[in-house]
Amino acid sequence: MKQGDRIQDLPGFNLPVKTADGTATTLASYIGTKPCVVFFYPKAGTTVCTKEACKFRDEYSVFTSAGAEVVGVSSDKPDALAEFVKSQRLNFPLLSDEGSKLRKALKVKGDLFGLMPGRVTYVFDKTGTCVLSFHSALNAQKHVNEAIAAIKALPA
Repeated sequence: MKQGDRIQDLPGFNLPVKTADGTATTLASYIGTKPCVVFFYPKAGTTVCTKEACKFRDEYSVFTSAGAEVVGVSSDKPDALAEFVKSQRLNFPLLSDEGSKLRKALKVKGDLFGLMPGRVTYVFDKTGTCVLSFHSALNAQKHVNEAIAAIKALPA
């Protein structure tokens, strides 16, 4: 997935995933009506992933005041996500992509020579067009800052 791509054109757009409470859903249910930030992270509860999720939590009102949604995606099982949501008081949905099918469909590249799942943040406008594709394995806070800048740059 790169800037200018429409997520609806990708075959994985409607792949089933689960919410932290185990409810079946798709990424499609979050994209296409309002701007949306989708961040892929390696593993709930790890140091860098926790910093990233908490920064999104702390800045969530910036996104919502701009009419945007924030969604986190990892390969963790729903129960691990539920614990992560509870322990970090996260205020946005986390999706379980067990088997990394969605990650593969969106071509999220691995980090550390492919040894760990990649950390990538996408921002989609209300039509589902990617306006930001940002990758940084270790600078978790920059993911949030880049997403805020992209959301603020969208036309009202």
